[in-house]
Amino acid sequence: MTGSGEDWLSDGLDIAGADCGLWVSGVNYIAGWRDAREAADRLNRALLGVGFELSQVRAVASTDESGRGVVRVAGRLDAVDRLAVLLEAATSGKGGAA
Repeated sequence: MTGSGEDWLSDGLDIAGADCGLWVSGVNYIAGWRDAREAADRLNRALLGVGFELSQVRAVASTDESGRGVVRVAGRLDAVDRLAVLLEAATSGKGGAA
């Protein structure tokens, strides 16, 4: 999904815990980020499929301090609220999350 959304250039390798220390030597952050990127791209395609613009809400690939892939959802409040309503409607009557 590179190139989609207004901030896609800043959607590079990001470490969720970067503010608490340096990268650890020997930790494969790239592999974790690559896995997270695939999941984020899949979620971004789903968001586009239900009518969101990636400049409104998007999945962002990252890693944690141990190199595990992490996907965060970032967006404008109105778009995140709309996403929450869609998810609530999808789970209503089904006993909660999958």
